[in-house]
Amino acid sequence: MKTPIIFLISVVLFTRCRISSAEEVTLPIPVLEWSFYVLLIFALVVAVGIFFKKGKDIRNESLSELLEEHHASVHSVNPATSVTDCVRQMNEQQIGAMLVMEDERLLGIFTERDAITKVLGSGLEPSYTRVSAVMSHDPICVTPTTTLDEAMAIVSNQRVRHLPVVQNDQVLGMVSSGDLTHWLVEERSGEIRELVDVAGRKRESR
Repeated sequence: MKTPIIFLISVVLFTRCRISSAEEVTLPIPVLEWSFYVLLIFALVVAVGIFFKKGKDIRNESLSELLEEHHASVHSVNPATSVTDCVRQMNEQQIGAMLVMEDERLLGIFTERDAITKVLGSGLEPSYTRVSAVMSHDPICVTPTTTLDEAMAIVSNQRVRHLPVVQNDQVLGMVSSGDLTHWLVEERSGEIRELVDVAGRKRESR
């Protein structure tokens, strides 16, 4: 959808430019006509270039593609890790959740919410409480082929903030609601920058 929109906006900008040019400078009609068609071809080339550069809508991209593109890594602790150590590692990595794994097998997930409700809320001593005792068991997982749009729907409908990405019992990574939102915003920001660049180049060519 974004390529036709870019093309349409470009046509509108060039049409307005054509009208203003006709008002400011008196040129033979053939020259104005050819100028308009040249600009129209330019807009088409830009639109096609963006299409092949960006590919499909990011909302339809699989999580495996996005994880690879953003060099995502797996952060985990073993079940015997204390809550204090787990939270310390979460702070160091600046993440809101930690996977709990043993022999590369996913056992559960420990989140900031677990720390507040299950540890502090229950009066447990973090230094002596194993993360396995307060983690969330059987977390909702997604596969690498899950699209960003599908992941956003799961986050919204299931009211979860973190989704481990698992294939054949192997954890490939984890995405958060913040990651998904950031990727969507990043894509939209890229489209806006491209439109601004096209409009800027057009003004400079006048």
